[in-house]
Amino acid sequence: MDLERLKYPIGKFNPKQEFSSRNLKKWRKTIRKFPKRLKKVVVDLSAEQLNTPYRPGGWTVKQVVHHVADSHINSYVRFKWTLTEDTPIIKAYDEKLWAMLPDANDDNLQHTFTILKGIHGRWTCLLEGMSHNDFQQNLSHPEWKNNLSLGTMLALYAWHCDHHLAHITELIKRENW
Repeated sequence: MDLERLKYPIGKFNPKQEFSSRNLKKWRKTIRKFPKRLKKVVVDLSAEQLNTPYRPGGWTVKQVVHHVADSHINSYVRFKWTLTEDTPIIKAYDEKLWAMLPDANDDNLQHTFTILKGIHGRWTCLLEGMSHNDFQQNLSHPEWKNNLSLGTMLALYAWHCDHHLAHITELIKRENW
């Protein structure tokens, strides 16, 4: 199978999306429902399956699960900074190195599911309380060349949910699990 398709099973993120009320509602729903969707897909996988990379040279299923918790914790905090500061410069982190740490290689996913449920619950509460204008506020990411609006960040993280969920569901289909 094509490596690019394995890396981006739903395609690459498109930052040029319209921040209509309809899209904002759809993206908030994705954030709200993600923890249950992810848990449903991985809860019955064996230790061997959790330790299977979703593609050659890629993370294992458990690393993907732990990664989304790490990533979404950071995103939630970035939203809060942006809502309370003027174009904050956010802290980047090396997700590849984080994925090598002991907690990202733990077969027990229960703590991560707890984190995801809590973070997504709080994040959803924050998102639903934001005005349309709040989504126009910007943050500065040191790895991106321009500022990013919270609308773009919401679109990115809704994509991020579906992107990593697809890594796992496509692996499950390919392997006939």
